[in-house]
Amino acid sequence: MKENVKAIVIGAAGKMGSRIIHIIRETPSIELYRAFERPDHPSIGKDIGEVIGLGKLDVPLVGGLKKEGGDVIINFSNPAASLESLEFARETGLAIVIGTTGFNHEQMEKTKAISKSVRCVLAPNMSVGMNVMFRIVQDVARVLGPEYDIEILEAHHRLKKDSPSGTAVKLGELIANAVGRNLNQVGVYGRKGMIGERTKEEIGMQVIRAGDIVGEHTVLFGGSGERLEIIHRAHSRDNFARGAIKAALWIVNQPNGLYDMQDVLGLKK
Repeated sequence: MKENVKAIVIGAAGKMGSRIIHIIRETPSIELYRAFERPDHPSIGKDIGEVIGLGKLDVPLVGGLKKEGGDVIINFSNPAASLESLEFARETGLAIVIGTTGFNHEQMEKTKAISKSVRCVLAPNMSVGMNVMFRIVQDVARVLGPEYDIEILEAHHRLKKDSPSGTAVKLGELIANAVGRNLNQVGVYGRKGMIGERTKEEIGMQVIRAGDIVGEHTVLFGGSGERLEIIHRAHSRDNFARGAIKAALWIVNQPNGLYDMQDVLGLKK
């Protein structure tokens, strides 16, 4: 078991990167080794601790990945940057944790291919509570069966670029697989106009973007005379950051391969 893990944070001055570094500082078994941002970021060259309100950490914010050691990369930035850091991990033998969402099909296939020779945790949501929800909704869907309509509602802050969220898509995929459906075939994303009756097999996906909502996901199972709702609300980004740190400490001791938070938390059957 590796001790004193050295973490490299990509997007270190952003909202998630900042919280990840704060949680690293609270966790004795991991330390911040390097902090990276895009080359044109206005804080390049400054001490990352002073940039994010932690005081001097003696770790400068730099604008490009360099082969200077470390153990694990943590990246919540964007699909293109995440693929770049995954390639870098393969070249240098580093482990990597990716919490980015919004990958297109081609990017996801490339990620899967590269991960065969990299220790990689890739998850759309690293919250422990949400990963328990991932497990629960599958069991509920199987038990309730086809007589219950399934709807997924998600809400995020106004700046979120991808829609629906990666977490909502993951919920939909897991539920669809649990009841023998294909989300690509039965997913319905928003409704408007004279669309006719709801089909029995469709899985609805509704999206809200407003204010500074960190993240809310509801799975609704609607039957005759009752409905069951399973809800996860994130009150801050710290729960995602703590999950990322948990994943980073876990992945450095694993063989090459693509993992998710269900693996990290031991939730897979």
